[in-house]
Amino acid sequence: MIPARKICIVTGSRAEYGLLYWLMKEVRVDVDLQLQVIVTGAHLSPEFGLTFQQIEADGFTIDAKVEMLLSSDSGVGIAKSMGIGVIGFADTLDRLKPDIMVVLGDRFEMLAAAQVALVLRIPIAHIHGGEITEGAFDEGIRHAISKMAQWHFVAAEPYRKRVIQLGETPDRVFNFGAPGLDHFQCLEWMDRPSLEKSLALKLAPPVFLVTYHPATLGQQKPIEAMNELLAALDEFPRATVVFTYPNADTGGRALIERLNQWIATNKHRAAASSSLGQQRYLSLMRESDVIIGNSSSALTEAPVLKKAAVNIGDRQEGRLKATSVIDAEERTDSIIDGIKRALSEDFRASLPATQSLYGSGDVSRRVKNTLKVVAIATQKSFFDIAHGH
Repeated sequence: MIPARKICIVTGSRAEYGLLYWLMKEVRVDVDLQLQVIVTGAHLSPEFGLTFQQIEADGFTIDAKVEMLLSSDSGVGIAKSMGIGVIGFADTLDRLKPDIMVVLGDRFEMLAAAQVALVLRIPIAHIHGGEITEGAFDEGIRHAISKMAQWHFVAAEPYRKRVIQLGETPDRVFNFGAPGLDHFQCLEWMDRPSLEKSLALKLAPPVFLVTYHPATLGQQKPIEAMNELLAALDEFPRATVVFTYPNADTGGRALIERLNQWIATNKHRAAASSSLGQQRYLSLMRESDVIIGNSSSALTEAPVLKKAAVNIGDRQEGRLKATSVIDAEERTDSIIDGIKRALSEDFRASLPATQSLYGSGDVSRRVKNTLKVVAIATQKSFFDIAHGH
C-alpha cells in the first residue's frame, strides 16, 4: 500500500488562511493525501486575535505552532522575528517530514519557512507568485520564494509569464486563478441583519469597508498616511465605517492605536475587528458601497462582487486592476475625490460590467489534484528565455 502523500500547509495570518481554507479542506478529505497544518506569526498573537482558534473551530488539526512574532514591529524586530521563525521551522519540519510544503504569497513568515524547507530538501509549492507590489518589501520576498519553490500556482497569465521570466520551467507554472475566489462558490453568506448583530453596528448607507496596511517601502510614514485616510473619512460623516486591523507588519501597531482613537470618537458609526473571518468579511464586502484602503482583496475579491474600490497609495502598484478600482494617492484630497467618484451615479452604473482578472474559482481542487500527481524532486533546472537584442 502506497503511504498517503504528506502535504504541509503553512499559515501565518488571518487573510492568508482565508485564501488557503478550501485547499486545506480539499487535502483533508482526499484519501491519498495527509494534511499537515503549521500555524505561525499573527495567528498566535493575542494582539491579532489568536486566530489559530478559528482554524481549530473550522475542524482542522494543527500539527505544529511556530512562535516567532516579537512584540516589536520595527525593521529590526521583524528581522529578528524571521530568525526565530527559522529556528522554529527547522525543528518542526524535521519532525513532520512533509513530502510537499505549501506556502502562499509574500509575508516574512513564509520566507522563514521556505528557507528551512530549501535546506531540508522539502519541495515547496508556492501560491500567488509572479505578482508585483512595488510599495512593500513583500515584493522581494515573493520572488525569493518563487526561486526556492518547485511548483507555482499563479493567479493570472501575466504572473505566469513573470515566474517563467524568473527562470522557472513553464510546465511547473500553473495558472488556475486566485484561490480566494473559491469562497464565492461555497460560502454561506450572512445577510445584513446578521452582520449588524455580529458587529453591534447599524449598517446605514453608505457603508465603507476599510483595510489599510503599512506600505513597508512607501515614502510616507504609515501613521501619516493613516491620518490622511482618517481625515478623508471625516468628510463623510453619514457613512458607516468598518475597519479590519492591519497586518503584523512594520509600523502596524501604531496604526491600530490611531484607528482605535478615531473609532472612539465615532462610536455611533464605526467599528473595527482584528479578524472578521472570511464569512463575515466577504458578506460585509457584499453589503458595502465602497471598499477603501490598500488590501489586495480590493483587487481580487471586490471585482467579483462588482464593488467599487478606492486603492490608496502604491502598496499594490503593479498588480492587475479591474475597472471597478479607483487609484488614489495617500493624501486626504485624493482619497476624498476617489470616494466621491466611487459613490457617483455614473461610476455605480458602470459596476455591473466589471470583470474579474483573477479567474473564476475552482482553484483549490485543481491545485490539490496537481499536488497529488507531481513527481517529488528538489532539483530543478533554470529555464532561460530567449532575449532579443
